[in-house]
Amino acid sequence: MRIEHTGAFATSSGIPAQRARARTRRRGRLLRDLRERGGRGPRALVFAAGDLVVVSGLPGSGKSTLMKRAADGHGIDSQDTRERWQARMPRLLPYAVYRPVVRLAHYAGLRRALRSGASVIVHDCGTQSWVRGWLAREARRRGRALHLLLLDVTPDTARAGQDARGRGVSAYAFARHRRAVGRLLRAAESGSLPPGCASVTLLDRASADVLRRISFRDPA
Repeated sequence: MRIEHTGAFATSSGIPAQRARARTRRRGRLLRDLRERGGRGPRALVFAAGDLVVVSGLPGSGKSTLMKRAADGHGIDSQDTRERWQARMPRLLPYAVYRPVVRLAHYAGLRRALRSGASVIVHDCGTQSWVRGWLAREARRRGRALHLLLLDVTPDTARAGQDARGRGVSAYAFARHRRAVGRLLRAAESGSLPPGCASVTLLDRASADVLRRISFRDPA
């Protein structure tokens, strides 16, 4: 299935969704809803060379797991930066003490990746709209497109994901994430894509689990 306006391809099973979902195009932008397919969605998403992709959703929704499995060497995940710094720090030192340094290191690494001109898949917590704005500006500068992959899971599923990885967020922080991700979901479902995004793909846990590859075509 070719997505002409976004330069993206989806390799799918060809089985229709359980409820009708027409792809929505508005002024050359596209919404693809892959939820409620019972795990029978696309196995791969392929975008144009030089495009940028943001993976967003609640903490514990499976963003890092999806990126580790499917990003094909293009991923920039703040969790990877955190783990590198944790390996250097005394075990009893609380993460909150060096969190600002980790964030600076993450954004510095993202800046280097963007300046290289490479295609990049970026982990996004949903609350940092300025990061999506930054990526949208970079995509425009390149003459390429920015795409959002948005994981839609219930709060209980997200909390279970946090428990499984042994790291949770405070109730206050989780509420902020819920509001931010909720706004993104409501906007996408109404056909209003976030500023600067050429496409939004909505995923539930089942469709995320079967997605094996997010990659980019080789330059012509």
